[in-house]
Amino acid sequence: MVRARLTWILTALGLLLPGVALPQQAPVATFKSNVDLVRVAAIVRDRKGRFVDDLTQRDFEVLEGSERRTILDFQREQEGVSVALVFDVSGSMQSRLADAREAANHLLAWLDESRDEVAVFTFDTALVEVVAFTTGLKTLPPALAQVKPFGATSLHDAIARASEHVARREGRRHAVAVLTDGRDNASRLKPADVSAIASAIDVPVYIFGVVASIDHPGDDAAAESAGSWLGGPLDALATQTGGRIVVASTPAQRSLAARQIVDELRHQYLIAFESSGQPGWHPLVVRTHQKDLVVRARSGYHAGQSRPIS
Repeated sequence: MVRARLTWILTALGLLLPGVALPQQAPVATFKSNVDLVRVAAIVRDRKGRFVDDLTQRDFEVLEGSERRTILDFQREQEGVSVALVFDVSGSMQSRLADAREAANHLLAWLDESRDEVAVFTFDTALVEVVAFTTGLKTLPPALAQVKPFGATSLHDAIARASEHVARREGRRHAVAVLTDGRDNASRLKPADVSAIASAIDVPVYIFGVVASIDHPGDDAAAESAGSWLGGPLDALATQTGGRIVVASTPAQRSLAARQIVDELRHQYLIAFESSGQPGWHPLVVRTHQKDLVVRARSGYHAGQSRPIS
């Protein structure tokens, strides 16, 4: 169903090019396939922000609207992580691309070269694959240092495309990490459209805001202080997929943010339940029976052949 739903969503939004087929394998092969399952990745922290990774299936509760759903599959361990590393190389990144490359190298340094995989993409008005998914990549390809930022920015479209690519990677935790200043002036898609696409295939989106120190005075309300481009709808896009925005303006902040993203992927619980038979958007709340724990997961899913945008 995941492949069918993704095909329909992308076709409805005009993103599927003629002659381009989606992969034949569904990206949820690690779960039971005798029922139509919804897959949700969840991160749990205590009130002090520490990861909680010793929970069992019985500790979780999934609410679809007001209805409690039965958890049919539960996993804490996966083979590794698959990260789509996406560089904004549009004109607005002229003075930021070197910092973006540094941030990406920090992220690569935190990945496990024996089991984690990463692909590298660039975009201005189109998404371009620079390096296909591979393990053992610890530094960026030299070609990326030769890129000259230019042109308009289709940030939202690029995130949707990258989500499609990473969703094809089976048996792994997935994520899209976008290095950008947050500006978009050429996308056909709105942030809500992208969050619907990424949520439908359970791909958390991390927006790595690369900004000048003058735009990032401190940790409080970082997204807002970094300018309107990294707040509001873009923040909602990331949050609704189970990801978030991180903002960094110094090497130390970029290293810390990169480690936080990888740590979160390492501490995901993978939960599955049977999809609703009713077409449309279904809001989700994933929580634990321990009220002092905080759970972050995607905010809903689409069932059936329903259009994900109004």
